[in-house]
Amino acid sequence: MHKLDRTDTRLLIALTEDPRSTIVALAEKLGLSRNTVQARMSALDTSSVLHPFDRRINPVALGYPLTAFISVHLEQHKLGAIVNELSRIPEIVQAHGLSGTSDLLVRVVCTDADDLFRITGLILECDGVERAETSLAMGELIPFRARPLLERSQDA
Repeated sequence: MHKLDRTDTRLLIALTEDPRSTIVALAEKLGLSRNTVQARMSALDTSSVLHPFDRRINPVALGYPLTAFISVHLEQHKLGAIVNELSRIPEIVQAHGLSGTSDLLVRVVCTDADDLFRITGLILECDGVERAETSLAMGELIPFRARPLLERSQDA
């Protein structure tokens, strides 16, 4: 992963303020050349510092007003095959491998309770999945954010 310096951090903070900023606007705001900003943005993009754009799309706009988190318990030696099967379920928008009592935490979006039941059934049908525990998200209280981390790194 790309090691961020002060210029990268300033650039990323400016992007959190206005994610639609152009290269020229960022250069003017930060007092950098357009070529410098273009090169930095390219390096940040290719080194996976920036997440894909689709993470910013609100599933509600696509007709999925409910979010749930499903803790999945599975046979460890089948993890790869299970993840491959789960990746084919469009309503699964994110999954993390965990340490602790469950093996995966799967974030799903759904249209209603019946749709959540259907999606949970698809997960349980995967060979090697032992059980799943579902929690309905009641609301996002702290959205994903990186700006406080960027600001903290500037102070260091």
